[in-house]
Amino acid sequence: MSGGGADTDVEAVTAANTALYEALESADLDAMGARWLDHEGISVVHPGWPVISGRGEVLRSYALIMANTEYIQFFLTDVEVSVIADTALVTCTENILSGGPAEEDGSAGPLVGGLVVATNVFRRAPDGGWRLWSHHGSPVLIDGDGEDGDEGPGGTRQGGGADDDEDDGLGPTRFA
Repeated sequence: MSGGGADTDVEAVTAANTALYEALESADLDAMGARWLDHEGISVVHPGWPVISGRGEVLRSYALIMANTEYIQFFLTDVEVSVIADTALVTCTENILSGGPAEEDGSAGPLVGGLVVATNVFRRAPDGGWRLWSHHGSPVLIDGDGEDGDEGPGGTRQGGGADDDEDDGLGPTRFA
């Protein structure tokens, strides 16, 4: 099934991508399910998780995230959308702010920030709408010591090779 023009498709895919993150932010599992293809061939890779395949297991993974995350907000940057026929590719950086349960005194729990680079693959559904086929999120490595140094894309630090005998000053590296 073919859709409208290239600009219309890019706009529709961009809207579908935004709706995906809005569903997660609002912890709306029904809305999340509506964003995915109704097909057993879907898959997701959450940062630090193995590949999860199958509609039931993918949606279960989101239910677990929603049940264990008191607050989450995504600020998407570096969004690139490419559409070829009935397939679309979205790459972006997820700037994530999340928090745990409220403190005993009722105040907000601790907030944690992180960066994830994501690839979202969409397919045009029979109704003409765009549905997610696969999501892959990889954590961005961030230098933990705050010193200046060689930076790669997105300000990430780039270290030497395994045979580099010099102390590169990177110190411990952590996942964002």
